[in-house]
Amino acid sequence: MTESIENLTLELLRGLRNDVQTLRGEVREGFAELRTRLGHVETELGHVHSVLAEQSVRIDRLTARIERVETRLDLVTP
Repeated sequence: MTESIENLTLELLRGLRNDVQTLRGEVREGFAELRTRLGHVETELGHVHSVLAEQSVRIDRLTARIERVETRLDLVTP
């Protein structure tokens, strides 16, 4: 009887070990995917930041040009 209990215990422990190893692999794969996806997000954010900076420069230039036109047409006081 003791031997069958030991065998059953060992069988259950082996099953648990296999389940833990499977879960560990799934978690590692999940983290790898998350790292990849986060890298893509960071890349896109960098691109968006670059585009916003460029748009800001363009708006500043247009603002300066409009101010010069308004001044030349005497629409505003210098």
